[in-house]
Amino acid sequence: MLKLIKNFNKKEWCLVLISFLLIFMQVWLELKMPDYMSEITKLVQTEGSKIQDIIINGGLMLLCAFGSLLSAVVVGYFIANLSSSFSMKIREKLFHKVESLSINEVKQFSTNSLITRTTNDITQVEMLIGMGLQLLVKAPITAIWAVTKILNKNWQWSAITGVAVVILLSVIGCLMLIVMPKFKIVQKLIDKLNGVTRENLTGIRVVRAFNAEKYQEEKFEEVNNKLTKQQLFNQKAFAIMSPIMYMVMNGLTLAIYFVGSYLIRDALMVDKLSLFGDMVVFSSYAMQVIMSFLMLAMIFMMLPRAQVSASRINEVLDTEITVKDGTLDKNITDEVGTVEFKNVSFKYPDAEEYLLKNISFKANKGETVAFIGSTGSGKSTLINLVPRFYDATSGEVLVDGVNVKEYKQEFLYNKIGYVPQKAVIFNGTVTSNVSYGDNGKEKNELQIKEAIRVAQATEFVEKMDEKYDSHLAQGGTNISGGQKQRLSIARAIARNPEIYIFDDSFSALDYKTDSILRHELKKYTKDATSLIVAQRIGTIMNADKILVLDNGTCVGMSTHKELLKSCEVYKQIALSQLSKEELANEGK
Repeated sequence: MLKLIKNFNKKEWCLVLISFLLIFMQVWLELKMPDYMSEITKLVQTEGSKIQDIIINGGLMLLCAFGSLLSAVVVGYFIANLSSSFSMKIREKLFHKVESLSINEVKQFSTNSLITRTTNDITQVEMLIGMGLQLLVKAPITAIWAVTKILNKNWQWSAITGVAVVILLSVIGCLMLIVMPKFKIVQKLIDKLNGVTRENLTGIRVVRAFNAEKYQEEKFEEVNNKLTKQQLFNQKAFAIMSPIMYMVMNGLTLAIYFVGSYLIRDALMVDKLSLFGDMVVFSSYAMQVIMSFLMLAMIFMMLPRAQVSASRINEVLDTEITVKDGTLDKNITDEVGTVEFKNVSFKYPDAEEYLLKNISFKANKGETVAFIGSTGSGKSTLINLVPRFYDATSGEVLVDGVNVKEYKQEFLYNKIGYVPQKAVIFNGTVTSNVSYGDNGKEKNELQIKEAIRVAQATEFVEKMDEKYDSHLAQGGTNISGGQKQRLSIARAIARNPEIYIFDDSFSALDYKTDSILRHELKKYTKDATSLIVAQRIGTIMNADKILVLDNGTCVGMSTHKELLKSCEVYKQIALSQLSKEELANEGK
């Protein structure tokens, strides 16, 4: 928690200081009122007292109450601003941190957990600052000041108050020990609940197609019931605190007056009035002490969960980024559009065996280099090393003759047009999706339409109700898989990069559309380098160079014709898709 609070800037620390001073004044005014009450009590009981003196003391009490109220309002305004700006800053910082994490680091937390940490966890910390900060300051000041006021009044009353405080502290301590570990479980269960809900919504078509609504409902109910039971346990535990607090508070008042009645009865006549006034004042101050512990109890109800949330937030913020930004933001060689792998090997941080082993090749400007192999052979992982979604474990990946680790990531990404294996469509229009991000800068309508034309998406876009301004749902749930892929390809084309990366991006297209698209793409991107991962022989057979991967090793690298003769793995893949006659015809 303290680590997060260090994010306060100078202005926010000034607000904290002003709030502390106002809270201090508020406490002083509240503790001044019992003195005026004591004076009024004495004046009422004393013969010959003037009504004017009683009114003056009563007026001063009202002024103290109004001053305390005004101070509380100002403090509340300052703290509300402080907590909301703090949560905005931490949420922004956390968002940017998540954006800079590599794919492997994101997997360590899971998407659901990161969503919870960015929303629910920050809200818990914001609530503690918004409600708890003033109570955390006010409660101890009130308790200490009130104790100093009553310390020398009467030892019997002091002893009774001491016993009440010990009981309260014991209850709070026991609850903290019981409930604190449970809040960690609560946050993890919220992660799971988000996960099940997200899974259900993203897979709603499959759920309905397999009549799995009941199955999904049971999964949700299981996690939801666990969370509910845990929350009920926590709330029941804290519910014990309230009746005990009020029992102690009312019991203390009763005890003070009970003991006071005996003390007044046994006192001399001249001391009875003074002792009665002291009893009224002591009772008021004792209530202030108990109320401060009630305020502390409220803090202790929020603190455990906020502390757990703060730890979860810091866990993300303190995560060391493995893919670190380089310093190069300009071209330093004469090479343009080249991609070279030099003895590259890669394994995941938590894996024992290498997924890629000693891969070497070079793609020159204007060339098309394709990658093919069985499922799990490392094709997608290999091309993901170019945009640094992962970093090579050993060896070098060069773009334009420079190690990708030396580039600033923004500069590197501007060289690349990336089409992922799973087409990603964002909530918006056709135009906003194709001109996504930096693509939209200095791109006119004609350029966007041209990219859509090359991607063979014009026909279905023109048929949509609002054409290029038609709405696309998040995930592209209102268009087909092939349409999503074509728009995703159009997005990369609109970027007009030096290097295109197609990660099995033609799999949802029919053969005719695939053929036309590749033909148009070849003409449009003749000066760019293309790296293509594909499962279809027909998609890559015209590539300038084909790398055949088998269990992470390059077992063949040449043209389609040469590989049919020299690489048995490639030949087997080809024969599994096309007949010998078709291959012979394709080779002509």
